Amino acid sequence: MTGSSLDAEYFDGIFAADEDPWDLASSDYEAAKFAHTHDVLADRRYARALEIGCAHGVLTSLLAPLCDRLLATDISARALALARKRAGGHPGVTFAHMAFPHTTPDPADFDLVVLSEVAYYWDLVDLKRAGAWLRDHVAPGGRLILVHYTGETDYPHTADDAVETIWSALGGEFRMEMMARKDMYRLDLWEQK
Repeated sequence: MTGSSLDAEYFDGIFAADEDPWDLASSDYEAAKFAHTHDVLADRRYARALEIGCAHGVLTSLLAPLCDRLLATDISARALALARKRAGGHPGVTFAHMAFPHTTPDPADFDLVVLSEVAYYWDLVDLKRAGAWLRDHVAPGGRLILVHYTGETDYPHTADDAVETIWSALGGEFRMEMMARKDMYRLDLWEQK
């Protein structure tokens, strides 16, 4: 990966070359990971949720029935167009072209924020910026879920480094509900105090 940690052109190029570049809609691994993510969150209903890095909307479709309102964002305009096709018919789902954490949703508190396969793309400054924003915009009792591939990549950070940096940036304002490590990914669920 070249350029900054928030390179829209890089991600638009990936989705222009292949509508399912990471096999999000077709691999057994992705299906199991998305099902795990859904099942961990399915113990409650979320009034206002934010998915950062929705790609082409596979996880968005699973999250939508759990949420009254779900804002799905991505840095890639091409990915968002695909996500709208896949998940745009779900009630309460809206989409926004956004390079989080440089751009963020209008001021609001969310009772769920989803970071699936995104944090390790960010540089250290952006990880800290994301943590500070999340600390201020996840409602009391709200949840933050992070799900990241733990294998070797050429991304700026490993999953472990990215997650630990965000945890530190949250400044002790969250408590850990669970941490699950599978063969190829980790899932962290935190709750705002």
